[in-house]
Amino acid sequence: MGRLDLYYIPFSPPCRAVIMAAKLLEVDINLKYTNLFKGEHKTPEFLKMNSLHTVPVLDDDGFVLYESRAIMRYLANKYGKDDLLYPKEPQKRALVDQALDFDMNTFYQPFVDYWFYCMLGPAPHDEERFQKVPKSFPIFDDMLKKSDFVTGKNISLADISLLAGVSSVNAVGFDIANYPNIVRWLANCKQAVPDYQELNDKGVQDFKKLWDRFKEKQKTKVKPNS
Repeated sequence: MGRLDLYYIPFSPPCRAVIMAAKLLEVDINLKYTNLFKGEHKTPEFLKMNSLHTVPVLDDDGFVLYESRAIMRYLANKYGKDDLLYPKEPQKRALVDQALDFDMNTFYQPFVDYWFYCMLGPAPHDEERFQKVPKSFPIFDDMLKKSDFVTGKNISLADISLLAGVSSVNAVGFDIANYPNIVRWLANCKQAVPDYQELNDKGVQDFKKLWDRFKEKQKTKVKPNS
C-alpha cells in the first residue's frame, strides 16, 4: 500500500464519513488538516487536486479523488478485506448505492443548501432553507423499519455516510426522538464503528460550536422545527 493522504476538516460530515469508513476497512490514512477558514482549500496546490476546492480529497500515492462517497467506494474496492461494507453481489450493492444516492441527493442536500449558504457563506439565516433540513427524516425512518441498518443486518458505506450527517443535524437541535427507527439505527451505528467518539463525535461537537457561534452572530433564536 502506498501513501494515503486525506485532506479534511473535522466538522465536515463527508470528511468524517471517509475517516470512519477507512477505520472499518482497516486502511491507514494520513490525515492532513485543511483549514477552510484560512483559505487552505483555495491555494494553487490544492486547486490542482480539486478545482471544486472542497474536502475531503484523497491522494493515494498520486491518484487523487474527491467526493466522499466516491472515496469510500474506492477504498472499499481497492483495500477492503471482504465485501461487508460494500457488497460485490449486484443486488446487494445496488441497495447500498441507492442509499448513498438518497443520502447525497435527498438527506444531505438541504443540509448543504443551508449551512454552506448561511453558516459558512455570506448570507444570514434563511428560515425557509433551514426548515427543509429535516424533511427527509420520515422517509429515512421508514427505510429503517425492517432492518438494523440501512440495507440489512450489517453496517455498510451508506450507513457510515448517513451517520456523519444525521449525528451532526441531531446535535444542532433537529431532534430525532420522534423517529424510533432512526434512534435505534443511530445506536446500532455507534456500537458498530470503532472509536466512534474520536472519529465522529469530536467533529460533531466542532460543528455544534460553529453553529452556536453563528446563532450568536445572528442575534436571533434559530429554532429547528422537526
